[in-house]
Amino acid sequence: MNKRRFLITICRQLATIALLFITTSCNQIDEETKKEIKKEAKKAGKEIMGALNNAAAKEYIIFYTVNSKNEEIRLFWKDSKDSIIGSLGYLKNVCMQQKQKLLFACNGGMYMEDQSPLGWFIHKGKTITSLNTRDGKGNFYLQPNGVFIITKNKKCMITSTANAMQFAHEAFYATQSGPLLIHEGKINSLFNKESNNLNIRNGVGIDSNGNVLFAMSAQPINFYQFAKFYQNHGCKEALYLDGFVSRFYAPAQNFIQTDGEFGVMIGVIGND
Repeated sequence: MNKRRFLITICRQLATIALLFITTSCNQIDEETKKEIKKEAKKAGKEIMGALNNAAAKEYIIFYTVNSKNEEIRLFWKDSKDSIIGSLGYLKNVCMQQKQKLLFACNGGMYMEDQSPLGWFIHKGKTITSLNTRDGKGNFYLQPNGVFIITKNKKCMITSTANAMQFAHEAFYATQSGPLLIHEGKINSLFNKESNNLNIRNGVGIDSNGNVLFAMSAQPINFYQFAKFYQNHGCKEALYLDGFVSRFYAPAQNFIQTDGEFGVMIGVIGND
């Protein structure tokens, strides 16, 4: 049993004991007072669970912060032979062949069965796939969804799909995904803090200093917990990239995954 499950079990047991005490030892209390006590006990239980969920989110999220003025962020999809790169391990090899060092990498957005991008993808100023404004099922189509953009002068931004085309002329790289975790400083209203929809998740955010914050949960968490992480780190905008398939290559954090079968990937490059 991991730490989070252990704490949850203890809290539930304590709550059960407290309710038993109330119902068996307080026979002289009138029914209205009993209802009020039970209401407060239930409220306290929710607060305890919320604190545990927030603690779990902090404990289980790995992140990598990039100052895009000093480090180069690129989007990758195919190699020089027009073959899909696919995995973080092969991406590392591609960079080594070009005498470049891969400092960080992760999957960079949702993709179709043939590993082509599901949404808008711009690579070195060239539009590979168009902006996807269709309706559909799945996380990608949860609204608002959005786009991570790197401009020609290396400025990074996250914008909603609805506003994305106004930045098309200055986009050097762009990848579309969804949903937006944080938009205009607020957590997506579709998210429920008590949701049992737990999964591995990764995303990208822009903090108040303009730094790019990549993050992945090492344990399953819900959307609200993941969004809260970005909000707590001062991000006004943050975009969900993908779920259980997500991988993180972060040697500086001693967290190295080299597998995967992706479409677009994001890499931070240094000189070898």
